Amino acid sequence: MSADETPIRVGPGPKSRKRYLLVACTSLLTYYFLGDRSGKTFAAFVFPDCDGAVVVHDRYQNYDAFPGLLHQLCCAHLVRDLEDAAQQYPDAHWPAQIREALQGLIRAASTARPAGLAALPADVAAPLVKAFRHGVILGPGQVKKAPGRKQQPCRDLLECLRDRQDDVLRFTTDLRIPPTSNQAERDLRPAKTQQKISGRLRSEQATRNRYAIRGYIDTARKHGASALTAIRDALAGNPWMPPVPDPP
Repeated sequence: MSADETPIRVGPGPKSRKRYLLVACTSLLTYYFLGDRSGKTFAAFVFPDCDGAVVVHDRYQNYDAFPGLLHQLCCAHLVRDLEDAAQQYPDAHWPAQIREALQGLIRAASTARPAGLAALPADVAAPLVKAFRHGVILGPGQVKKAPGRKQQPCRDLLECLRDRQDDVLRFTTDLRIPPTSNQAERDLRPAKTQQKISGRLRSEQATRNRYAIRGYIDTARKHGASALTAIRDALAGNPWMPPVPDPP
């Protein structure tokens, strides 16, 4: 499951409020939720009901508040953070080394997945993982820890890569897990497009209704159903429902 959130404006004129639209999705399901970025909103979303699930997400801390979840940190976000680090430390080798290792692992996973493999072969993964880990070891020597809790972004990035290697590299040991949250970003993109073209929705209730309908339509489309047919069936009192998955 991939998850993400994006800010949207809700309400008329100067009284509009900044809210956040959250999404949790797979290649077959989409679910939206309107709230903010608080722990209360995240607790009201799907995460407490997903014990044992792997969630692909960025480094926002609220995703880590649910002990039953497993995590895959979005490698696309990490690659962008490493590109920023390379600009801040143009003479350092570690940003490029870690980035190239991650990109190599992502490409290898894209090749191995269609071949039906469950995980990256050890001979493919080992040199790339070694390069990744070597870069993570090298970086803190060049980005010193500051006094106190607040650290500069590159130091926070390195400490995350050091302390959460399993959550960064989980996709290499289980190829069912996507390495990025691109699915969630794609499912949120129409919300940003709608806001740019048509403007904000007039109320929170209208926004919730819109994205309840949108989640229903997106899920139907992902299963190959016609959006218009799904809407007609819902209006007729016989809404389309996704098939119940087989028990594990």
